[in-house]
Amino acid sequence: MMRFLTAGESHGRALTVIIEGMPAGLEVDEEFINKRLALRQTGYGRGGRMKIETDRAILTGGVVYGKTIGAPLSFNIENKDHKRWEAAFNDSSSGEVEIDCDSKISKTKAQVSLPRPGHADLTGVMKYGFSDIRPVIERASARETASRVLAGSLAQLLLKEFGIRTYSRVVSIGGVQDKTEYDAWDLEFLEKSSLRLLCDPKPFIEEIDEAKRNGDSLGGVVEVKAKGLIPGLGSYVHWDRRLDGKLAQAVMSVPAIKGVEIGLGFGASRLPGSLVHDQIGYDKGYFRYTNHAGGIEGGITNGEDIIIRAAMKPIPTLYKPLKTVEIKTHKLNEASIERSDTTAVTAASVVVEAMVAWVLAESLLEKFGGDALYDIKQSVTAYLKRLGEI
Repeated sequence: MMRFLTAGESHGRALTVIIEGMPAGLEVDEEFINKRLALRQTGYGRGGRMKIETDRAILTGGVVYGKTIGAPLSFNIENKDHKRWEAAFNDSSSGEVEIDCDSKISKTKAQVSLPRPGHADLTGVMKYGFSDIRPVIERASARETASRVLAGSLAQLLLKEFGIRTYSRVVSIGGVQDKTEYDAWDLEFLEKSSLRLLCDPKPFIEEIDEAKRNGDSLGGVVEVKAKGLIPGLGSYVHWDRRLDGKLAQAVMSVPAIKGVEIGLGFGASRLPGSLVHDQIGYDKGYFRYTNHAGGIEGGITNGEDIIIRAAMKPIPTLYKPLKTVEIKTHKLNEASIERSDTTAVTAASVVVEAMVAWVLAESLLEKFGGDALYDIKQSVTAYLKRLGEI
């Protein structure tokens, strides 16, 4: 069984990632991992924190001679911003920190008592019994997603060994949409885009600038494609083994994601079956003439590309804050302001891709097992031979 655990706070010393179940013999490409971490930090509309951090994976265990040894992998990602917050955390009653709210220096106290609507602030305080919101902010922060991208990059390295690759892009930000069809992706253009778009970014930038001027924030939709899938990953025999269910759960666990769809998704509900279901053909192997199912039928991969989209809500921190209630006095007030982004949809595309890659790698190992990469490849080869695809 493959799994990963994360630890650490937004302004703590570091984020820690422990990955268990990775087979022995996988070459760990640290340059690739660090490129993925850097990609999460990009995107027009990001805030001041991205000017401070330069995320890099620090390997602390599980690799010898550059390859996995079957033991748990462990990594740290240092938080450079920790130095400014250390004193405040040591004396939370009076601790004060200077933060850069997009070039406007201001001070914030370590303790927070004004919960932001749409954030975990109030629910976290109620659940864990805190008298201060800061402990909730520190762990519920989307800073944790750097850990997911690290784990997902290891999954991507494993998938590449079997010819499976994942890609992500931004479909919309606010009310502006990229209408490029998923089967016409220009990946070279995509990688050069500051917003991971396949179209002219100008209307998107204008939308973001307008929201920033208004002290507002924007959400959007991201799309992930996985190519080269082996048919047969997942299962229909139990509810918790269906691959589409696993993918939906993993993607919905990403902060601010409020909707997930695979293939046609909600669009399938508005069409007759004759226009929804993918007709089947055969040419040295089964194929579908269309891919409305998004690569999954009955909870199992069918060999077509997996297409999954996720809807991200606007970030809860607003520079023109909404009304809230102070948790100690219960008096009406304005929500607190933390350093934040106008939009982080571009970053979300990278995080969602990481989670999709993780679930696919997990499902690959679930089907083919093995403690060593060589053994798994032998199992895959035998399986494809049985299907008549090699």
